[in-house]
Amino acid sequence: MPGLPIRLVVGLGNPGPEYTATRHNAGFWFVDELAQRHDGQFKHERRYGGEACRIGVDGCDLWLLKPMGYMNRSGSPIRALCDYLQIPSVEVLVAHDELDLSPGTVRLKRGGGAGGHNGLKDAITHLGEDFWRLRFGIGRPVHREEVIGYVLRRPSADDEAQIIEAVDLAAKEFPRLLAEGAGKVMNRLHTRPVPADTPVDGEKPG
Repeated sequence: MPGLPIRLVVGLGNPGPEYTATRHNAGFWFVDELAQRHDGQFKHERRYGGEACRIGVDGCDLWLLKPMGYMNRSGSPIRALCDYLQIPSVEVLVAHDELDLSPGTVRLKRGGGAGGHNGLKDAITHLGEDFWRLRFGIGRPVHREEVIGYVLRRPSADDEAQIIEAVDLAAKEFPRLLAEGAGKVMNRLHTRPVPADTPVDGEKPG
């Protein structure tokens, strides 16, 4: 089975130390993990409006990007780097947090809408819907009006450990994604046992 020709991996998040450990930065966590595993070093690139680095993964050359314009302005840096490197949207993988999945869950898909995620919404505005998404579950608060505060807080210790475990698993499987394609990797990621939902900061994920 042919591999997936990903040339750009984007992590969605917010810049600044106050956001580093928050749920909304799970996408940053993933690209940071890829950079660490494959000897990449992020540096600020003004022309792209983000931090970028180039890595090699089992003979595949690709770029990592962390947009630095805050979540709802993620799309322009992605578009700028894609235009510069002539990368079509189908060769882009965007990693992000997902309210509708439990902590510790990770899912891979191509295309679709934003689902209320402002970073995805802006990425779709600039790229269209045809890019790949790697979705890291963070759970959901009981009340809809609590979502903004929820995603901008640090997870509980248990949930943080589960999210980090999912990030580690996805980074471990990433070379297989490039070599074997999406189908086999989806099977491994999607059939991974996930702990039962537990309260997060006194809230029960839904």
